Amino acid sequence: MTGLKATLEPRIRRLVADILGVEPEALAPEASLADDLAADSLDLVEIALGLEAEFDVRVPERVLDDVRTYAELVQAMLALTRVRRHEMRHEAEPLRVCARVIPNPRAGDAVFERVGWLTPYTTETILEDALHAGRGSRLVVTVPWDVSAAGLARVQRSFARLTTRGVDVCVRRATQMHALTGPDAGEAAA
Repeated sequence: MTGLKATLEPRIRRLVADILGVEPEALAPEASLADDLAADSLDLVEIALGLEAEFDVRVPERVLDDVRTYAELVQAMLALTRVRRHEMRHEAEPLRVCARVIPNPRAGDAVFERVGWLTPYTTETILEDALHAGRGSRLVVTVPWDVSAAGLARVQRSFARLTTRGVDVCVRRATQMHALTGPDAGEAAA
């Protein structure tokens, strides 16, 4: 095995074996996930979520649709990890953002608001706040007025998965040059 594969494959093997309840040795490269390992669609979703958490990547549904064997799963994860590493090398410093989670009006919960640097930890915290607010809630993320289109798109990608969980996501630029400081920081359109 070469560099990246030698590093990732044991972690993938452990995760897949744990989720499917099989011995790691059962994960031969040619082993069919569905036929040999009896993985159903829910198992595949659980594997994808586990891999996303383990490797800080997003596993698109189409990748799961194309994977048939354990070797194909490992190859797909290697490709996704390489893309993620490339993206990380080219990402700018974290942006200062104001994130506001507005719950569904029927839920009656409080509004969550966070202002700070959009680090991976902060992103996950905002995602958790929005998911906790549930379907019908809204996440409004305001970025500095001068953020590039690429920076704006990067922030949008960070929260895009919320839309599949029924959370409306709006990422926009602040209209003024001042620092993002709270509720009025983002009266703007992006």
